Amino acid sequence: MEKKEKVYSTALASIAMVLFLVLCLSTISAASGQSTTPVKTYAYITNYADGTVSIIDTDTDTVKDTVKIEAMKDAGGKPLGIAFTPDGSKVYVANTLEAGVYANSVSVIDTETKSVIGAVDVGNYPFGVVVTPDGKEVYIANWGDTTVSVIDTNTNEVTALINTGNSPTGIAFTPDGKKAYVTNSGEGTVSVIDTATKKVTAKVQQVDYTCWGVAVNPAGTKVYVANQLSTNITVIDTNTNRVTATVKAGDSPYGVAFTPDGTKAYVTNSGDGTVSVINTTTDTVTATINVGSSLLGVAVTPDGKKVYVANVDSDTVSVIDTRINKVTATLNVGTSPVAFGQFIGFIPVKPVPLADFSASITEGKVPLKVQFTDKSTGSPTSWKWSFGDGTYSTTKNPAHTYSEAGKYTVSLTVKNTAGSNTTKKSSYINVVNTKKPVAAFSAAPTSGKAPLKVTFTDKSTGSPTSWKWSFGDGTKSSAQNPKHQYLQEGKYKVTLTITNAAGSNTATKTNYITVTTNTRPDIYSESK
Repeated sequence: MEKKEKVYSTALASIAMVLFLVLCLSTISAASGQSTTPVKTYAYITNYADGTVSIIDTDTDTVKDTVKIEAMKDAGGKPLGIAFTPDGSKVYVANTLEAGVYANSVSVIDTETKSVIGAVDVGNYPFGVVVTPDGKEVYIANWGDTTVSVIDTNTNEVTALINTGNSPTGIAFTPDGKKAYVTNSGEGTVSVIDTATKKVTAKVQQVDYTCWGVAVNPAGTKVYVANQLSTNITVIDTNTNRVTATVKAGDSPYGVAFTPDGTKAYVTNSGDGTVSVINTTTDTVTATINVGSSLLGVAVTPDGKKVYVANVDSDTVSVIDTRINKVTATLNVGTSPVAFGQFIGFIPVKPVPLADFSASITEGKVPLKVQFTDKSTGSPTSWKWSFGDGTYSTTKNPAHTYSEAGKYTVSLTVKNTAGSNTTKKSSYINVVNTKKPVAAFSAAPTSGKAPLKVTFTDKSTGSPTSWKWSFGDGTKSSAQNPKHQYLQEGKYKVTLTITNAAGSNTATKTNYITVTTNTRPDIYSESK
């Protein structure tokens, strides 16, 4: 333990923490589905000394929330490594030493409630944390022994324990999730794990003792390893698992993070308070940024415009503008924030849902049974359906039977914690009768002097869907209950033809409307 205590006192002199930057793809669409909001990101930083996690809004560079990591299991409450599931629903935080006791647990945070919902027992002194790209597993580097614990994210149980090397510290996956690279800081090696077999398939020897931070470039072709007790970065080719270059950085390089396009890497130098900018094509330092002191964690925003650096001694996070490579802001966070580049994960945050649905059938005869399927995006948590016939449902994928003929407008409202959205489909379901309709009508008045205004009322049965009137004077109408004005005297035959999906029917009334004129003599009056 003498060597381990020396490593701990040297590399974690100010107590190590972990910064975790999270991509919030908050794609909030309007009802048209065309407009979206800008990409939004948050930075999650574990603060070791006060046992909290700070949540920074990277749009405004302000601390929005603080999550208290309660003491869990043996000791707990001292957060170190942190990683998110790809869907953004859960955060895994490694709990390390408290009062000289190994905590040996990983806390699970619910991102909606921003609270600890459980803990998982792992190996000794859990340090590095990373989630597989498919979100099914969490890998934990246990610095206090020689193992990596594997947690199933569905059950939050340890399913495997992989022997890697002395004091595994940092851990990173290739983008395809097929391999994990683990720095063994107690022996100066990097283990390569086959994630399918959960076995170490190679061990890279040509690195230094206290190899801490590790990151894989976005293309999955290179691994950068920060060697804390030297001044260099070791470059490993992922195809051969051999060292291909050594890049001289600053004093005591600790964290490593690549830009999203993979053209640059940012390295924190904890010994001299600088950040080295490396051209990944040439593997050379192209810029050195003066930041502060005791720099550990580093993370790059998904748009590549900002770099966040944890300053353990000053309890702050520095923000670097990558266009000018200068510090543009300094944020106060919790006590003793520290970070590794390999703990960066870019994940979608829950957006406002966009409602959408389909139906198994949209037209048919009474009774018509329809299976509705929710096709909404944005992970809704509640549903409210209106079927257009006065009935509703809160089931995600309801089945509904229409018992009467007609055209029905269906609407769906979906909600989650981010908001709600509604979509409506007019006359979406067309239900028809199985029998032909029977035409019938009335009129009021049926006689009078010209001009005579008559209101016709459809009294047909069988739920007709179309109407065709002939008023006997050469005029017609397709309204259900039309109004018509007769201008000339006479007796008029009225005909109504109605139609539905089963057929049509006609009703005719001869000499139904009688129209007289004001000049016509009143024979009855003259006889008197």
